[in-house]
Amino acid sequence: MRTANGARGEVLVELDGAPRRLCLTLGALAEIETALEVSGIEALAERLRRPTARDLMAVLAALLNGGGEAELAARLEQASVSPQAAAEAVARAFGAVGE
Repeated sequence: MRTANGARGEVLVELDGAPRRLCLTLGALAEIETALEVSGIEALAERLRRPTARDLMAVLAALLNGGGEAELAARLEQASVSPQAAAEAVARAFGAVGE
């Protein structure tokens, strides 16, 4: 059974028919900034107020990479992930920061 390390800020979510670990690491944050072409937390927050589908995919892929789920992150465009599931997973991962 898979578990998430809450002390590290990991969350476990159901994506593509299996439990997946997401984590907002410093590397994931840098990956998100690069993908969305923003610099800094304030610019990132502004950009994510009205994310596009492409933004959501980039953020989810970075969070999957941060959680050690690089295989799914690499094939995310072909995976069976609904927009609602993606948005909820991203929200949970960001919400776990500092808990």
